[in-house]
Amino acid sequence: MFRIEVTPQDVAASRFAISPLIETMHAHWVLAGRIEAGPHRAWAERWRGPYLRLERAHPALRATAAITGVKGDNVDFVAPPPSGVGVPFEAELATMRATPVEQAHAEIASVLASRPPVPGWARELLLGPDVVRLLAQAWEALWTEIVSREWPRLHALLERDVARRAGRLAAYGWAAALEDLSRQVSWHDDGHIAIRMRGDADRPGAPDEWRRLGGRGLLFVPSVFSGTVGAYLEDAWPYALVYPAWGVAAGPPAPRGTALAAVLGRGRARVLAELAVPATTTHLAALLGQSIGTTGGHLAALRGAGLVTGTRTGRSVRYSRTPLGDALVAGALP
Repeated sequence: MFRIEVTPQDVAASRFAISPLIETMHAHWVLAGRIEAGPHRAWAERWRGPYLRLERAHPALRATAAITGVKGDNVDFVAPPPSGVGVPFEAELATMRATPVEQAHAEIASVLASRPPVPGWARELLLGPDVVRLLAQAWEALWTEIVSREWPRLHALLERDVARRAGRLAAYGWAAALEDLSRQVSWHDDGHIAIRMRGDADRPGAPDEWRRLGGRGLLFVPSVFSGTVGAYLEDAWPYALVYPAWGVAAGPPAPRGTALAAVLGRGRARVLAELAVPATTTHLAALLGQSIGTTGGHLAALRGAGLVTGTRTGRSVRYSRTPLGDALVAGALP
């Protein structure tokens, strides 16, 4: 278990970021069947054929199974933590491509030493002189052919989590920001965050590992595809916590039958159902595949009926359901 000591100054220094590269890696795990697809099952089935073609063209995709995953140690250079919310995939990939091959080999050798033996072809690729280039090409192909096609919707989900959790951290502190982040993460009132990693159960009796933020803050990185928590806790990187984005696993509750759609119209019923998690007009449009104008019209009608309310945050307005809207979606009204 990792335990991270924090100070009041770390709240102000902490920040949130969205990583297209980390999300591409996690999408790869789902498509390759390395983690449960869960709510992404239909998405994985739709892209399974294109993914298999990419896997045949880029053996490095299969080789990454030996050095990344949800359990045990992982190499960090293949998906370094991002520097901000709006960093494009190309900039992140350029950072990864700049990794010295000696560093890549050192990270890979360390991870391989703690895992079962890998096939000879994979070991030769991973410890070969072109490993950084081959892995970068594989990520670029996966992003271009599959993940980028879904990025507007994925980005909307991630931004929605960031807006919610950053507001809670700024207004209420660590306990509020972490309370529903994951069962693996907990806040302790003596001033530290405890993180139970997936591999901890395989190391009974292992001593806790302590880290100290020291005023640098923590980088929070939500993920749509990952259902578990990962961490960057090496001094070479900013200390970062990768966690499941809020509201993704459960998804919005569907209106009961077709009655709500018959009353409100299908578009407005979908907007009202999606607002189980507060969102802006832009987020909703991306999530539902609607134009911003159409989504704004639905929101205006729902707001006029007292089913949703809007709260301005900076230049954006975040919409959420009112108690009346919650009751209507839940079918609690007589």
